[in-house]
Amino acid sequence: MKLELIKLSMFKLIKKECEAAMERDPAATSFWQVFWFYPGVRAIAAHRKAHELYKKGKKFAAFRIANRARRKTGIEIHPAAVIGENVFIDHGTGVVIGETAVVGDGCTIYQGVTLGGTGKDVGKRHPTLGNNVLVGSGAKILGPFTVGDNSKIAANAVVLKELPPNSTAVGVPARIVKMDGVPVHFDHINTPDPISQEICRLCQEIEKIKKKIEEN
Repeated sequence: MKLELIKLSMFKLIKKECEAAMERDPAATSFWQVFWFYPGVRAIAAHRKAHELYKKGKKFAAFRIANRARRKTGIEIHPAAVIGENVFIDHGTGVVIGETAVVGDGCTIYQGVTLGGTGKDVGKRHPTLGNNVLVGSGAKILGPFTVGDNSKIAANAVVLKELPPNSTAVGVPARIVKMDGVPVHFDHINTPDPISQEICRLCQEIEKIKKKIEEN
């Protein structure tokens, strides 16, 4: 009975994913077209199964399902990642979602997106997307921080720190250009050069070391 309830619950979730795809993709002409041929829907359906097995400690079976889904769809989702409801991965090729990533309800993720780590963190290493977040193609979100509800991340942006709700971020590294629908002023002329700032910091450190050597 419990297994039947899990299967019914999964079917309802997959049905919601198909409906989300039809709502957000003008190219979707029918429910069954989405169900059978959309790689994002198939990848998430496989992830639902893998995630349940992973939680039960059946990691080999979970990774086997995840690996097969990656080969078939081009979408890599770690079995431990948490994926909410009504999530739509459009096109999907090259999408990578890391082990400790969390994707909230209603999110839309385009091809080439990475929800990854920086290699510096332990434990929680990957980002958390709030509800209704849109991530443009090729965007990289790296680190254990939160992207607030209803935020939008532009194509090819690289997000390295937390974003508040209802914000729009663009660029490398990403900067906020809109909050609650209102443009944020950004001074392109007087923006400090991070490379120059780092060189100045290193020069100051060198001077401190020289002084210490001379004192000794």
